[in-house]
Amino acid sequence: METNGFRTISFVVVCTLLLMGTYACKEKKTEEATATDAQMEVAQAEPFFDLSLAQWSMHRMIREEGVDPYSFAEKAKGWGFTGLEYVSQLYNPELEEAGYSEEAMAAFVSKSNAEAEKYGLKNVLIMVDGQGNLAVSDEAERNETVEKHKKWVDAAAAMGCHAIRVNLNGSSDPEEWKANSVDGLTKLGEYAKTKNINVLVENHGGLSSNAALHAEVMQQVTLDNVGTLPDFGNFCIRRNDPKDWASGCAEMYDIYQGVKELMPYAKAVSAKSHEFDAQGNEREIDYVKMLQIVKDAGYTGFIGVEYEGRELGEEAGIKATRDLLLEASKSVE
Repeated sequence: METNGFRTISFVVVCTLLLMGTYACKEKKTEEATATDAQMEVAQAEPFFDLSLAQWSMHRMIREEGVDPYSFAEKAKGWGFTGLEYVSQLYNPELEEAGYSEEAMAAFVSKSNAEAEKYGLKNVLIMVDGQGNLAVSDEAERNETVEKHKKWVDAAAAMGCHAIRVNLNGSSDPEEWKANSVDGLTKLGEYAKTKNINVLVENHGGLSSNAALHAEVMQQVTLDNVGTLPDFGNFCIRRNDPKDWASGCAEMYDIYQGVKELMPYAKAVSAKSHEFDAQGNEREIDYVKMLQIVKDAGYTGFIGVEYEGRELGEEAGIKATRDLLLEASKSVE
């Protein structure tokens, strides 16, 4: 009887240990499954791009309300951005009055770098305006424009940016425009290559907003540091009144087709916005559709918020565009 009792006790102990082990295994697997699910949720919540802010989004603050353009980094940090896209003309009249001298440009670089470092943000690119026409038919003028842009290439390099954004203004004849654009971009791109800087063309009105022509220019420029900066909304080729930007568009290129055609050459992307509906969607641009085009092109860099609306104040519009980008990214496959 004692032997049988010992065997019975041993059997009970073994069974208990086995049951405890099974429970522990199940518990461990449940914990692992929960951890995996949580990791997947985090991965799905993270967008495939980084967020930068185009300084033009606050141009009225700077020009009409007296906000210091050098507060750009501080404000972008407070609004949840990690990258900075500077706009050259917002530092006028300071730079313009100094003739964009070496000293004035050095001060711009030094102040901007100090602010970006202070707030832990990345200098992404400089949008250059008002420095001449890169696609003009007069070769001397075109060459002068190239020279004027070089100082901005130098500034971008000194600030750790990867690019400058340029405009292809000039001839209204498509064939002339293409030839002039290739020449101007090649000359500027060759210089920028020595500084490890990209030269990017935005669809910014006129023939540059004809994405098919724009893409042909990119195909003919053989430099790998010359590319595009597709903007979701700048596809008006011809306005009702060329002298009045607010006159309405007489000839519009398909915005989705345009972004799709420019994305193979893209090294930056601009998320344009104007007005929003009650659900927070941009009224004229399907952000999910746009982001799907961007992702399908293999792009994973910065996407810059560029708010240009009037119904919301600039800060509210910037935040609305930021939130729309993040929300729309969740629906992209």
